[in-house]
Amino acid sequence: MPNIKSAIKRVNVSEKKAVANKNKKSAIRTTLKKAKANIKAGEDLDATVKSTQKAIDQAAAKGHMSKNAASRTKSKIAKAANKAKA
Repeated sequence: MPNIKSAIKRVNVSEKKAVANKNKKSAIRTTLKKAKANIKAGEDLDATVKSTQKAIDQAAAKGHMSKNAASRTKSKIAKAANKAKA
């Protein structure tokens, strides 16, 4: 444990941010699982895709996932939805 006041504060801030980032990444994974389940069930495909893509874009904008990973994930969701429609 650090002795200097600023170092103590940095440790506390880092721990808080780590917890927040973990929660946000977990929320993204949960959103993707729900979207995949809805697509598999064929429920409300357009709204599901739109809301999922919005969540992915927000996560990428905040840095919780890379831009390329976000693009790849959005593409997979859209492709699955189009396949379910046909």
